[in-house]
Amino acid sequence: MPEYPTALGASTPDTITLLGHDLAADVMGEVGFGELAFWLATQRRPSPGEVRVFEAVLAALADHGFTPTAIVTRLTYLSAPDSVQGALAAGLLGGGSRFLGVTEDCGRFLHEVIVAHDPLPAEEPGWDALALDTVRARRESGRLIPGLGHHVHKNGDPRTPRLFEIAAEEGLAGPHLSLFAAIGRVHAQVLGRTLPLNGAGVCGAALADLGLPLELLRGFALLARTAGLIGQLAEELRRPVANEIFLSVDLNNRSIPPEPFPSPDGGSHD
Repeated sequence: MPEYPTALGASTPDTITLLGHDLAADVMGEVGFGELAFWLATQRRPSPGEVRVFEAVLAALADHGFTPTAIVTRLTYLSAPDSVQGALAAGLLGGGSRFLGVTEDCGRFLHEVIVAHDPLPAEEPGWDALALDTVRARRESGRLIPGLGHHVHKNGDPRTPRLFEIAAEEGLAGPHLSLFAAIGRVHAQVLGRTLPLNGAGVCGAALADLGLPLELLRGFALLARTAGLIGQLAEELRRPVANEIFLSVDLNNRSIPPEPFPSPDGGSHD
């Protein structure tokens, strides 16, 4: 018979084990969900400080108002109220480069810079120099810096300093957060304007400093947003707005002439 090894959940007729522990006796009522999520992803039990930083990230990313992910969740529920899973999935599928995906993009970006430099700076001036080189290189290549700028919090994202503070209090402010902070200090020298370090970006830096797999950083953002989308649906049940959003678009559309895309030969097809 084939075998399928796993260190996660396994069952016998009488017991369920999870991560080598008895689920009913050792996990239920003893381990918080945030701690368990970290444990499942790393297969090592996190320290209390790691749990605090990780759960601060989850709280930061849970909900941010009427973002596209929230709106599409509410609209999908309006269309298919018999499919809560469809509404949640619709919102989660919208986690990309502009919303939620920045967490992964920023963590990967910072990590690529860090692994390419040895040794890493020990003091703030060294981090600033590295950040300045990094920003210049991105500018010259025509690429944006993940985690820099926010469409609402033009004068500073309130989540960012708080997460830096929590990580520092727990002794978990590592190289990713150090580089991200330095980018915040020096980028105006290259870009000619000051932009805020956004919450999704600092969350990516914090998760990377916790040693979590870079490939899963977006997954943690989606885990957090799932709770927020459930909240959006719960509020939609009490104070519905989806139908008004739908009617606002449907009743205010206007007909315009077709605008064909150019054909490969430079003309257009009617």
